[in-house]
Amino acid sequence: MDEQAGAAGIDPNVPNVARMYDYYLDGKDNFASDRAAAEQILKIFPETRDSAKENRAFLARAVRLLVEAGVRQIVDLGSGLPTRGNTHEIAHEIAPDTRVVYVDYDSVVCAHSRAILENSDNVTVVQADVRDPETLLAELRRHVDFDQPVAFLLLAILHFIPDESPDGAGAYQIVERLHEVSAPGSHLVVSHGTDAKPDTTPEALEVYNRATAALSLRTHAEISRFFDGYELLEPGLTFPREWRPVDEPLFGARNTSIGYVGVGRKP
Repeated sequence: MDEQAGAAGIDPNVPNVARMYDYYLDGKDNFASDRAAAEQILKIFPETRDSAKENRAFLARAVRLLVEAGVRQIVDLGSGLPTRGNTHEIAHEIAPDTRVVYVDYDSVVCAHSRAILENSDNVTVVQADVRDPETLLAELRRHVDFDQPVAFLLLAILHFIPDESPDGAGAYQIVERLHEVSAPGSHLVVSHGTDAKPDTTPEALEVYNRATAALSLRTHAEISRFFDGYELLEPGLTFPREWRPVDEPLFGARNTSIGYVGVGRKP
């Protein structure tokens, strides 16, 4: 990590949201600044670590659903650092021919991901910024057949993109563009943070304001808008632990959930 950061000109003293997420998941690919910022968040929202693990459990259930439904192309946007239960590992357990494309804008994340995944079949790592949808799509067209169904995973990323972004497209514009280019039978998978504790949320926002991406928390109704043009699959937009639960360990409690998840299908 230190060598990759130095080569890419990354300042390890600035907390990175992907590495903070890695820390929540008990990963080792993070710097002292990431751990310090994450610990600040955990003091404000002690359930953050459980929420991150529930998010990964939701990812696994959603990917299994997609592959069992016949989807053979999955684009994991803002994928972050590889950790346990990666998208391609879950998909390939069911269908090894599933093409998985990981996308992240962070050069260190991409370099680290390529090093870990270099011997994996049907897996590609693309460096691109979702806030620049046209450049993103140009890169994806090298790996994805948009005449066939594709699943877009946007897990814990849209709440780092405001409605209108000075750095490019806003969150709703990005999702609308992905909907436009995808074939019928394509899917959208979203997990998104919400304002679970209004009294203490400003403290959390300040921590992320000092990191690589600020938070744009949204209400249930605002998150539902991302599924315009999709058929929202049962049980709808709900807490992660309540989305098609199976017999597996759960983390935290219902009333400590700090976000919503959902899966939509394009008719």
